[in-house]
Amino acid sequence: MLPSATPLETTDGLFFGQDGSALDRAAAERLVQDTLTGTDDGELFLEYRESEALALEDGRIRTASSDTALGFGLRAVSGEATGYAHAGEISEAALNRAADSVRAVRAGHSGEFMAAPQATNQRLYSGDNPLRTTEFAVRAALLSEIDAYARALDPRVTQVMASLYGEWQAVQILRADGSRVADLRPLVRLNVSIVVEQDGRRETGGHGTGGRFSYAQIMDGAIWRAAADEALRQALLNLESVAAPAGEMEVVLGSGWPGILLHEAIGHGLEGDFNRKKTSAFAGLLGQRVASPGVTIVDDGTLPDRRGSLTVDDEGTPTSRTVMIEDGILVGYIQDRLNARLMNMRATGNGRRQSYAHAPMPRMTNTVMLNGAHTPEEMIRSTKRGLYAVNFGGGQVDITSGKFVFSASEAYMIEDGKLGAPVKGATIIGNGPDALTKVTMIGNDMALDPGIGTCGKQGQGVPVGVGQPHLKMAGLTIGGTAR
Repeated sequence: MLPSATPLETTDGLFFGQDGSALDRAAAERLVQDTLTGTDDGELFLEYRESEALALEDGRIRTASSDTALGFGLRAVSGEATGYAHAGEISEAALNRAADSVRAVRAGHSGEFMAAPQATNQRLYSGDNPLRTTEFAVRAALLSEIDAYARALDPRVTQVMASLYGEWQAVQILRADGSRVADLRPLVRLNVSIVVEQDGRRETGGHGTGGRFSYAQIMDGAIWRAAADEALRQALLNLESVAAPAGEMEVVLGSGWPGILLHEAIGHGLEGDFNRKKTSAFAGLLGQRVASPGVTIVDDGTLPDRRGSLTVDDEGTPTSRTVMIEDGILVGYIQDRLNARLMNMRATGNGRRQSYAHAPMPRMTNTVMLNGAHTPEEMIRSTKRGLYAVNFGGGQVDITSGKFVFSASEAYMIEDGKLGAPVKGATIIGNGPDALTKVTMIGNDMALDPGIGTCGKQGQGVPVGVGQPHLKMAGLTIGGTAR
């Protein structure tokens, strides 16, 4: 395939007319039209994906895997009902079987077939396949080089784990009116984890980076060395950490990746399906104040090369910059086509699916809180006693109640306006809608995460991004281990 080929030309070559068993494009278009006549919406989603994972541990490549997937998902939507069928092959016979399955929802048709998304010519990333821009041996050698570099940094390093993941996804979406849209999506990620030991105490630190670009950006020496340096810094810092105290206190959140707290505790509650079904803590609150003045949160799928960005979503709608909370007022939800139609709102380009085997639903892309006016130093100086949470590990949230629990992977105590010792085992406990009203200072240093996020919802995982400036929040509950 020529590098200059358009996404439609490239995907036509992948899905149509390769041999006698391949799908004929004209036949596919006729079948889609016949199947979706008498429904409100639907599409044929065609997908080809190549992926690769490499992991090094103890100086050796421990795992190396590659996978190629090809398949389709056919969806028909009538009212609130969805008929969905998929297959791990692309042929006229398989498509006919799927069509027989999804036609059952046509009896619930409630109106005119929903118009196709408005096309754009904007492309947010290169369509090149990262797995074919470098040799496998070169990628494996990079992991060995990372291992040697990390071990040479400090004699306390006892273990190094490094991994690379890359994929190339090609999709084409066909609709009943004959419209077609295609996208070519690269995705790469590097992770480095380092274990250190001193006086019988072992601690771990880690860092990752990635995005929708080629391996060349990750293989740049400055990038992977910075990842190893940061992993070691965190590990050594943990050697000095003390047990975190518990209780209610002020919290200063770092910029960048700590935005995962907003993503989980607030972002999911602003997805259209939860609000249409009134299972979100934010349901029915459009136009009302839900956050402190100055809090503005957007979901932006249009940021070039970012992990959570998409030129078009998995329904063929161009992604957009959707303002969800503006100056503390709830002004919008993120929507796929089904929920937008049922709520009489605009589809925002947030219809996403893990693969052809999954129906789309509203999902975040890059969820970001915008800048305020304060510096991190101002926030810390103004805190009598609190926690400075620089980085986060895992977390969980209950969408209906908004309650969340997050663990801080790097945190410090704040005493009398000054940073104290690093602490270990701190968890931040709160309620998403309530926490938004406790924002007292917003930083001027908004940063995006390094490109490592994956979001789970109803068994589907998709790549996402987060970002925020430093934030100061009052009265959150900290769970700790100190007595």
